[in-house]
Amino acid sequence: MQASSLALRLFILAAIWSALSLAAAGSVLIAVYRGSVERSFDERLEVYMKTLIGAMAEQTDLGPGFHEPSNAGEPRFQLPLSGWYWVLRRADDGRVVGSSKSLTGEVLAFPTDFGAQPGADRVVKAYLNGPDHQELRVLERDINFDDTMSYKLAVAGNAGELNDDITTFSTRTALILALVGVGLVMTTYFQVRIGLSPIERIRESLLAIRAGESERLEGNFPLELQPLADEMNALIEANGETMNRARTHVGNLAHALKTPLAVITNEARAADVPFARRIAEQSGLMREYIDHHLERARMAAQRRVIGVVTDVSPVVERLARAMRKINESRGVVVDVDLPEAIRFRGEKQDLEEILGNLMDNGCKWCRGRVMVTAQLEPAPRGDERRFMTIYVDDDGPGLSPEKRVEAVKRGQRLDETVPGTGLGLSIVTELATLYGGKFQLADSPIGGLRCEIILPAL
Repeated sequence: MQASSLALRLFILAAIWSALSLAAAGSVLIAVYRGSVERSFDERLEVYMKTLIGAMAEQTDLGPGFHEPSNAGEPRFQLPLSGWYWVLRRADDGRVVGSSKSLTGEVLAFPTDFGAQPGADRVVKAYLNGPDHQELRVLERDINFDDTMSYKLAVAGNAGELNDDITTFSTRTALILALVGVGLVMTTYFQVRIGLSPIERIRESLLAIRAGESERLEGNFPLELQPLADEMNALIEANGETMNRARTHVGNLAHALKTPLAVITNEARAADVPFARRIAEQSGLMREYIDHHLERARMAAQRRVIGVVTDVSPVVERLARAMRKINESRGVVVDVDLPEAIRFRGEKQDLEEILGNLMDNGCKWCRGRVMVTAQLEPAPRGDERRFMTIYVDDDGPGLSPEKRVEAVKRGQRLDETVPGTGLGLSIVTELATLYGGKFQLADSPIGGLRCEIILPAL
């Protein structure tokens, strides 16, 4: 996928949405699980607290004669620094009345010592650091065994067990959601590729049309894209009909103008007087201008026809054979060296017009050799047009930079002794411009003049 592709955008958006959704879901699941485990842990501590309160209520002396209840429901209350503790102290002066053997003389802080407030069940709950830097979950409650004295009872459990349970659940949840996320991303990738495959088929069909391999979009497309394909086919057909009408009008105009001009020219030539010769001369110029501009109109119409492609090599080889035969008496050698499968995106007649003029010009001015080569430009990115450069070199006298400018002007002839109308290079320039290309003259590597013509390629 390229950075600017629609498929990549859809894939990235879906991947980001999946990642955010799964992250949010994971956070909610872990929070819910933490709350559930924490409530279960608190209920367990409350059970121990009630068991201790019941055992203490059976004693009549909570003073110096107080002794630790033998059954608090948790054996770890007897193990030193086990992380499970209880402490009973007086509410008025904070003096410890009794504590679990697991404290071994250590002090257990109460949540109210740090400003914690009881909840609706009158129990204060908090996380505190206990002996040996243990993290404890502590529950505290006020109790009254008689009307004269109030006490505070705190029961603490090792929060490390609670955190280990939550950490294990969080790790497994993250792993499962990560696997689900990878699955969703892969599913999204294939969904995007499959969902957008009809667009790729349309692109391939359009490439086939541009390459001259097809005349319309073929195939069955999804309901959403079928109207687009129908409109594209209708546009291609309308374009062809418009070009056909333009060619017909050009032909009709040529016939309508050439016939009266032929009559005028013939009548003028029949009378050998200065006025008649003047009329014949001007009629010839009018015919020349009409031919030129009608040809230009024909070229402009043809270059807009979609899907017209011409193989370059057969055209050049045929022209080279013709040039060798025409200039056989002079011994002119015409060499051709072209890349395989080079193709011109345009009409065959226009390519013949361009190369015919250039090769004929080279044969007229060369000393004995004309060389035709071509170079295909690198494939462009996206929908940019691809171009090729065709070189026609001769070993003649060449032209100075000043004369090169004059040579491409319409009707300009630098040497009246050489046959020609002076229109060849100007026609080449106009054709190159019509096709979005370029024509220029330069020094040839074989000693004469180089003609460089840049044209659209496939």
